[in-house]
Amino acid sequence: MPRQLRGTLQDLHTTQLLHLINLAKKTGTLHVYEGVKTGREIIMGDGETKRPEVVPGKERVKVAFREGKLIHAVSAERDGHLATVLHKSGKLNDEQHRIIRQKAAQASDKALALLLINANYVSQQDIITSVRRFTLDIMYDVATWEKEPFLFEEAELPPVDRITVPIDLEPVIYDLSQKRVDADRLSKELPNLDFALKFPEAPSEKFKGIQLSVEEWRVVSFINPKNSIRQIAKACNMTDMEIRRVVIGLLNAGLVELVRPAMAEPARAGSGMRKPMGVTKDQRPMIEKLINRIKSV
Repeated sequence: MPRQLRGTLQDLHTTQLLHLINLAKKTGTLHVYEGVKTGREIIMGDGETKRPEVVPGKERVKVAFREGKLIHAVSAERDGHLATVLHKSGKLNDEQHRIIRQKAAQASDKALALLLINANYVSQQDIITSVRRFTLDIMYDVATWEKEPFLFEEAELPPVDRITVPIDLEPVIYDLSQKRVDADRLSKELPNLDFALKFPEAPSEKFKGIQLSVEEWRVVSFINPKNSIRQIAKACNMTDMEIRRVVIGLLNAGLVELVRPAMAEPARAGSGMRKPMGVTKDQRPMIEKLINRIKSV
């Protein structure tokens, strides 16, 4: 494998790249970019097939490796602050997350980790487990992409203040193959993430005995016809695959319905995102109404 490798995920899929990195025990960073069409076409090797030319645009993901092991990943589409990573994995509650983000917004990962461990917020194992999950989630998301340009830069590593967790690639490659099949299924069931969600007018029989996970409750808290599924995913720091799985589960349970989104200003996670209908001081929150409905069935 050369010191620098360029291409698109259409030419060399994620699992093939990982096989090369694993077999050659490479150290470096894989950059994956948004694909920008040039308007030109590329003639393929058979001399007859053509496809649109795509060049690198905005960087979407960086994935780092050391001696053939996955060690770190960051995504432009996901909040990688350590406090948010721990919050998403359930190691910090909402209030702890809010306070830590405010008071340690500029702290490096390693410095913040030491502060949290010394303050007995989390253990070292909590941090390792959460960072590992975050890294794998990004890698699994990349596995669903098919046309994005990439660049592998040998010897490039993350900054020293980042927390890295070595992960063997062989089981990751196997999981990617399985998750790709799962992702294809989810994409077919819910192809358009620009739709919105709303609560049904009346509860159905499916409400009986329903139990929602933490991630499902986070999604439910943003359900509003003015919030697209894509916006909800960004607010909840979830990948396309994760949001599809949660929304499909809620749809199958009869808890929500798909609707075309109402006109609204683009929302940002944590600021401006429309909360469920009824979350004003003089109205009961929609989530509370939903809980009461479920209990009354």
